[in-house]
Amino acid sequence: MGIIEKIKEIEAEMARTQKNKATEYHLGQLKAKIAKLRTQLLEPPKGTSGAGEGFEVTKYGHGRVALIGFPSVGKSTLLTMLTGTHSEAASYEFTTLTCIPGIIHYNGTKIQLLDLPGIIEGASEGKGRGRQVIAVSKSSDVVLMVLDASKSEGHRQILTKELEAVGLRLNKKPPQIYFKKKKTGGISFNSTAPLTHVDEKLCYQILHEYKIHNAEILFREDATVDDFIDVIEGNRKYMKCLYVYNKIDVIGIDDVDKLARQPNSIVISCNLNLNLDRLLAKMWEAMGLVRIYTKPQGQQPDFTDPVVLSADRGGCSVEDFCNHIHRSLVKEVKYVLVWGTSARHNPQNCGLSQVLQDEDVVQIVKKKEREGEGRGRFKSHTTGPARIADREKKAPLKQ
Repeated sequence: MGIIEKIKEIEAEMARTQKNKATEYHLGQLKAKIAKLRTQLLEPPKGTSGAGEGFEVTKYGHGRVALIGFPSVGKSTLLTMLTGTHSEAASYEFTTLTCIPGIIHYNGTKIQLLDLPGIIEGASEGKGRGRQVIAVSKSSDVVLMVLDASKSEGHRQILTKELEAVGLRLNKKPPQIYFKKKKTGGISFNSTAPLTHVDEKLCYQILHEYKIHNAEILFREDATVDDFIDVIEGNRKYMKCLYVYNKIDVIGIDDVDKLARQPNSIVISCNLNLNLDRLLAKMWEAMGLVRIYTKPQGQQPDFTDPVVLSADRGGCSVEDFCNHIHRSLVKEVKYVLVWGTSARHNPQNCGLSQVLQDEDVVQIVKKKEREGEGRGRFKSHTTGPARIADREKKAPLKQ
């Protein structure tokens, strides 16, 4: 029996099992088994190199956004309208067969937009080119899930299920659970919050399924069984996702209002060029990019080429700004002057831990190099050798 058949058999058993207090331990073990099998399904076949599947797309710009959706929902048309890059669009399905990149110039930054082939139900099991599409979307900062507004809500649920099956968690934060394997000492279980979904016995059974007998566990929040399994697996990626409902020109205004009021949702129409500016603003907000302008000493700030930072890509502190310019710059910093919304007064003398905000201006003052040893009138300016033995001997005086 293959891995996919085992997963379907366990899912069928979970569907048959009634959910109550007596069966929660059994369901927890079944969930752990499915998570293990799905991890095995994503591993490359034996005898091949360890490189994962994906399209050959070089990272470019200050951020990356991936377009995911079913075939013929308007992904290629949206890429063409936002970036100007031509992506073939037609009335038949699977027009796009590979990954087509484009560049969005927005707020002085360059954002890479990827038009990925349409995925179908069962993509997480390898149907179509689902594995490659999902592998590229994992390397993105934000996922735009393009949906047809005229279709049922089931499309969104199917896509979310396919992405969660391969370890993508959309619009979720990592669970506050501390987990560490040990060599000896057994299992140590603690919690700082009241737990309603799991208990010590259930955690022991899940760890036994993973053949882990020595570990430290600390729950800092009321997490679920799925959250605990995600922490044990350790290969989950938590991403921001915007649900983009296209083709709103073919449905009623009441339906459009209902879709627009859902969280993390935006309604557009590529056919009539409606609400695309709002989509770009939402995408910018989701990416959380921070533009920092530099100011050389005694000169005006340079507003043409900002340094773009992000909380998801390293951080937004002054130290992260220095490391972005050059790794050795942090050691040479004497103090930093900051103008902008993050400063209490302009300019503010800040340290390396100061968190910068969008459109701040930063001036770095470096330490001066010491010319020689000593201070004041004892300062040495000689260029001669330091050791007496290395000095040139003078010619003897004539008799």
